[in-house]
Amino acid sequence: MAVLILFVVLALVVGGCVCVVWAERGGPRWARVVARMTLAVGELVRRSQKRRSLGRGGGDDGD
Repeated sequence: MAVLILFVVLALVVGGCVCVVWAERGGPRWARVVARMTLAVGELVRRSQKRRSLGRGGGDDGD
């Protein structure tokens, strides 16, 4: 069951990345919507990781 969940998550990530590339090249409207959602989720994850590292006493790693 866990392998199935990981496979679905991996498929969503790969599909999101494909939509980002496709939208950059002028893809259909739905691909641009999926690309925006993918980039927004990526930004949320990035901010969450920064908050988590700051909460543990670590500083900014210079990104």
